[in-house]
Amino acid sequence: MMDSTMYQKTQKTFRSTNPCIMDSIDPTAVLENASGDNLVFSTKSDNPVTLETKLESLNIHAESLNESVSLSTKLLDENENLRISSAERFLTYLRIPQSVKKVKVVSIFGKTGDGKSYTLNKSFFDGLEVFNTSAEQSSCTLGVWAAFDPRLNVICLDTEGLLGVSKKEDQRTRLLLKVLAVSDIVIYRIKAERLQSDMYTFLGGASKAYKDHFQSALQQVWEKAEVDAPMSALGPSIIIFHETVHTNTLHCSASVSESPEDILRATFADLQLKIDSFSSLKYIGVRTQNSLTSFKELKNAIQLELEDTKVRSARHPKIVYHTLKGLNEKYSSELKNSPSELHLEQYFTCQERCQSCDVRCALSMGHKEAREAHYSPGRCRYQHQYQNCVYLCKKCNINGQRVLVKPSYQSISQNSWSSFINYVWSGYVIECKNCGEIYRSRQHWYGNKDPEDQAVITEIVHMWPGGEYFFQERNGITSQNSAQRVLDGVNMISDAVRSVSSQPTKVVTAWVTDKIAPAYWRPNHEIMHCHKCKTPFPPASAKHHCRSCGEGFCEACSSKKQPVPMRGWYTDVRVCDDCYLEIPPSLSLTTDDVEVRFRKYGEAVVSSITAVASVLEIPKGLIKDTVRPAYWMPDNECKNCICCGNPFGPVIPLHHCRDCGRGVCDDCSNTRKPVPYRGWDTAVRVCDICLKEN
Repeated sequence: MMDSTMYQKTQKTFRSTNPCIMDSIDPTAVLENASGDNLVFSTKSDNPVTLETKLESLNIHAESLNESVSLSTKLLDENENLRISSAERFLTYLRIPQSVKKVKVVSIFGKTGDGKSYTLNKSFFDGLEVFNTSAEQSSCTLGVWAAFDPRLNVICLDTEGLLGVSKKEDQRTRLLLKVLAVSDIVIYRIKAERLQSDMYTFLGGASKAYKDHFQSALQQVWEKAEVDAPMSALGPSIIIFHETVHTNTLHCSASVSESPEDILRATFADLQLKIDSFSSLKYIGVRTQNSLTSFKELKNAIQLELEDTKVRSARHPKIVYHTLKGLNEKYSSELKNSPSELHLEQYFTCQERCQSCDVRCALSMGHKEAREAHYSPGRCRYQHQYQNCVYLCKKCNINGQRVLVKPSYQSISQNSWSSFINYVWSGYVIECKNCGEIYRSRQHWYGNKDPEDQAVITEIVHMWPGGEYFFQERNGITSQNSAQRVLDGVNMISDAVRSVSSQPTKVVTAWVTDKIAPAYWRPNHEIMHCHKCKTPFPPASAKHHCRSCGEGFCEACSSKKQPVPMRGWYTDVRVCDDCYLEIPPSLSLTTDDVEVRFRKYGEAVVSSITAVASVLEIPKGLIKDTVRPAYWMPDNECKNCICCGNPFGPVIPLHHCRDCGRGVCDDCSNTRKPVPYRGWDTAVRVCDICLKEN
């Protein structure tokens, strides 16, 4: 048995370190139940508590040995470690009776030194110093401390101050956000003449964090803890407690139709910060012109929020513990805390961003005046609208040189009829300044390789505002407006057409088609009439082959398009009406894929002949549709002038602006100027809208 001297020493130690614990211990039961080294205490609530439990409490409050006596419990330390190991001990340390089934959580935030602990003491404990206060420069609250108010059934959480000296600022912020997530009411205490930006920044970030992370995490935590707790889609209620001395509060600034809360919401909106995750926002402003701060209005606001259960209901205190423990376990990875410093980089570096990947230029401001191009060491991403893919000579790259090469069309600077034919037949070439010609697009009748396969490598480049548009497709064709430039320069084609017969071209086209056609196609010379409607084909009429059955059809009976994978056509191709209705096509037919490839390669040649034939037999307007740049709006979509709105017709002809590609009338596009980023290096037609924007 423990003698009286030993008991007195134990009692003295407990009372000096934690009187709130000793108040719950029956001293007679200590002597009666002491046995050996395992001392068992019997509390007044008849709950046996081992000495190990009491010693854990003593360790938790070891920080108070050199300070004034604290009636609160350290819940989380400054390193985010939870200091209480179970929900039962959580109830014990906070002295929450077993009869209490429902509680709410109130936490307080604010800058260090603004009187957060004092505010909680005055608002809940009638001025009793439950939470330690200090007049020293160093912060008296590190981590998170907790205490229970039995009158209101409220767990109060006192937090470490913002903007205090700390080597772990990011970790402290995360700790505070986790406390905010488990709170029902958050008091933001600010003692300053005017509201400052740090309050708006913290609350705006807290709202975003709650929406992005805590809403789903809370549900997971409750499911894991196997507790049946209602989940609110909204976060806690926010009460901003603002104390001034020399200046008026927001109540004096608000008008009849505008409340202080309206002013706060407008300021959040001006700062592009959202607070829609919070269930409510309340402003309490007091002007202290004597030494005593009035907490009456704050108490009333807290009481109203505690009674309001429409959004957030009270819950068992064990749920509070499990929630905080679950969030602390989920968000506990180590953070790399960088020392706070001025954002010198964004103050002095170039503000331009790549339009494709949104990365900032890494050079200093004013580098363009020194004729330095924008630069970023990071890799970019390909965007079709910018076509920011360039070619590098593969041979030079192997030799350690970076040589940019561009596909170009032959004779694009000439305006003769022969130059157009050369363009149609030869396609484009790629030339390197070191290696000469490295690629020709139509070198063979079929089997031509892509430039990436043998001559060039591709590189994705940044697309800076005002920079060059590359217009380079993956198949190697660049500057589609090259064909348009040829067409613009040969206005005499229409006159030449009248004196040339189109019949020889038709014969050549039909002959080439038969030579490269797959085996299942019916030869052109055997097709005398449409396979479906039986309409005879005139000598110069077009015969179309269905890519599915291979029979010949007229235009009306083969107007449908769909993929024919069984024949090797994996994109939309011409099919007859009967085959189009066959869904899905029969898989019993097979075709040699080599034959289809020959046809695909050969169609480039056929399209070349057809292009020449078109010049000989159809109006110039139809040629324009086949060679228009990719960014031009199709003629059938251009109903009205983009500038004046007048409808196009015989009186008002349609033109295209070389800058935006939209339809414009002649009167609204009288200006001519180069558009280099679109590939027009000489003066071309530009609409009035683009002229003003530029």
